[in-house]
Formats: sequence, C-alpha cells, structure tokens
Amino acid sequence: MKRICWLALPGLLALLLLASAVHAGNKPVTVTGQGLTEESACRDAMRKAIERGAGTEISSRSHVENAVLIRDVIFARADGIITEHVVLETGSAPDGTKFCKIRATVSQSAVASTWVEVQNLLSQLGRPGLMVYIRERIDGIDQDSSIAEAEIERRFLEAGFTVHARQQVDAIARREIDQALENGNVNRVQELAKRFATEIFITGTSDASSAGTRVLAGQEVAMYNADGVIKMFYTDTGELLASQPLTNCRGGTRTLRGDSRQGGKKALENCAKKLADACYLAVMRGWATRISAGQTLKLEVEGISFADAVKLEKKLEAIDPDKIRGVDRSFSSGTARFTITATMTASDLAEYFVRDDWSALIEITDQQTNRIRAKWVGR
Repeated sequence: MKRICWLALPGLLALLLLASAVHAGNKPVTVTGQGLTEESACRDAMRKAIERGAGTEISSRSHVENAVLIRDVIFARADGIITEHVVLETGSAPDGTKFCKIRATVSQSAVASTWVEVQNLLSQLGRPGLMVYIRERIDGIDQDSSIAEAEIERRFLEAGFTVHARQQVDAIARREIDQALENGNVNRVQELAKRFATEIFITGTSDASSAGTRVLAGQEVAMYNADGVIKMFYTDTGELLASQPLTNCRGGTRTLRGDSRQGGKKALENCAKKLADACYLAVMRGWATRISAGQTLKLEVEGISFADAVKLEKKLEAIDPDKIRGVDRSFSSGTARFTITATMTASDLAEYFVRDDWSALIEITDQQTNRIRAKWVGR
C-alpha cells in the first residue's frame, strides 16, 4: 500500500501544479499560424494562442465601447500576454504562404489588465483619426479611384477609427506626394503629412502590370501581377510608424485579348486586402508600444538660451519617472527641441505647463496630439 502511494505521488504533484497554473490564470495551448512571411505567420500564431487561451476573458468584455480596437491592441501586444512560447515547426504551405506552429502559455490576468490599460488610453486620446491616400495604376495608367485606399479605409472604420475623406488632399498636395514617393523621398512625405489634421496619414502606391495569359479550365485568362508599398506617419511629429512593401500578388480574368483592365483590378484587389491587414497590424503594434514603452512627444520652446534649455531638460526628467521615460534635447538658433518618451499624452503634459512653477518658465502657443509648441518666458 505504501508503495502504491509513493508511486502515485509524482502524478499527484503534477496535478497540483497544473491546478495551480490554471488557478493563476495561465493556460497552455498549441496553435498554427499562417502569413506571407515566417515572421507574420508566427505573429498570427501568437494571436491565435491568445484567442484560444483567453477567448472567454475577451468575449466577456466585448460589450464595451471600442471593444474591437481594444481587442486588436491586445493581440498586437502578444509578447506581454504570452508568458512563454516554443516554436515547434515552421515551413511553407501548399499555397505559397508560410506557417508557424507554436506551444504557448497565455496569461489570462495579463489580458484583463491590458484591457483596462488600453481602455484608459482610449479615454485619454479618443479614437485615433487617419487619412489614406494611395496612388493606384494599371499598366502605368493612373486610376480614378483606388481599391487599396478603399480597403484600408474599410478595415480601420470597422475597428472604430475616425477616417477623414481624401478630398482634404488637394491636387497640388497629391502631385507633391506622388513625386516624393516616386523619388523615395521619405523626409518630404513626412513634411507633407504634417499638413493634415489627422493623427495618422497613410500613403503609398499600388501597381498592376500585365503578366501574359494562361489557359485555366479551357479558358484564356489575362494574368496580372500587383505590387504595393505603404508608408504611415504620425502627422504632428512626422514619425514614421511603418513602411510596408508587398510584392507578387496575382489576379486575372477571362479575355479575348492579351490584356484586361479587369484582370489588373483583380490583382490590385488581392493586393489591397493584404496591404490593409499589414497596415492595421502595424498601427496596432504602435498602439501596443505606447502602452508598454511609452509614446513619443515633441516639445519645441522658442526664445530660450542654451543654458536654460539644459535646465528645462532636467526639470522635464523630474516630472515623474513613471510617466517620463526619457528626454532627448537638441538646440539651434534660440529654439530647444525635446523628444520625450512618455506614458502620458501631450494634453496631460500640457497641464503641467500651466502650473505656477512651470507657467513662470514657458507659455504654450500650440498643442496637438503628440506635439507642444511654447515660448520661453523664464524670469
């Protein structure tokens, strides 16, 4: 009898440990993700792991405002929610995409705390606004409307973003943006993006070109290849949020000739869906970073001496170590520029500057989502 009890002890301990893990809110899962690259396939696997490991926790909160946006930020912040994971297998799927199989442990308590953090951030910032301008061509001919632009707008609207009409991009600005994209002048695109009163500006190109014909099911089909590239900027700071290229999207349609505009549209449509998903994931990762590592704020102070700029930098760093993660300073021609990594918004930071000890030093002249401009009044 004693022998049986001793033999059963390891199994009993294992059960107790498993029960402890479950009680702590950690759930082990094994999932397989897919994507255009091995990296995107592994990210997809991490998302699926969270869905399977904390689906009940997420669905229980789905009735709140901005639930879709909060959920997708949680998916993007997988590294902080999956406590450990092991890649079991990677490879290529029959359709040419990549797959990644992982075994992961999901922290349900981390999902709950992240949900609250994101909800608080949204209450401070509001739903982010964006504008999309994509130049689209078939066989080198500009199209009157953009399939990629419409698909990206639809993707963000569904998540609760405020999407502004592209009519705000006037004809002159469009020509300048097109030229900057053609020349690969990212700095010029950033400069142009600052004109628009939205938090995020998404621009780029999407092109389809004839790839000959193929006979499919006894029908001659005009085939097209489509490529695209998207760049996303925070408009007030000019900070590049993401640069996403996409190549070799194919599409076709039946034809009696060797080319077909409809075939080009089909290739662009296939490209547009992938570009929209890539854009959305990039923005979600940016928001996840804001929560965990802080966001970038810009402070410009005019009419200040170098000595006072150094003192002001020290005063900024002393505001609150939990809210101000770092301050970098540059100085030129009587203007100090501070790049601040913070877990607060520009609006929160601006509130500090109207307090007695701060108002005696600087006076705010302009405040945007991520940027504050001020003049030095220090005495």
